[in-house]
Amino acid sequence: MNTKYADALKMILECLKECNTCFDACLKEDDVKMMAECIRLDRECADVCAFAAQAVTRNSPFTNKVLELCAEVCDRCAQACEKHEHDHCKRCAASCRQCAETCRQAVA
Repeated sequence: MNTKYADALKMILECLKECNTCFDACLKEDDVKMMAECIRLDRECADVCAFAAQAVTRNSPFTNKVLELCAEVCDRCAQACEKHEHDHCKRCAASCRQCAETCRQAVA
């Protein structure tokens, strides 16, 4: 693995965990229908983070493009989570914002 991606990988894995936690917690909320966009984007973001972690660890020639996509999806997930007041959504949004920034720094 290229060491220039070490910080990004750490944040990606943290974001993956927060998205999965938020996804699971959203499914347990009273108004699941209201949480639909958040749930969908939690899944999307977790999947892209998992793919990004794989790209980084296997030294993919597409790592920069994957990290750019990861940053974009993280931003969208954060926007969805920020619409809710639940602690799990706030933690997920913060993690997504930090992940997006770290991914962008890694490809700069």
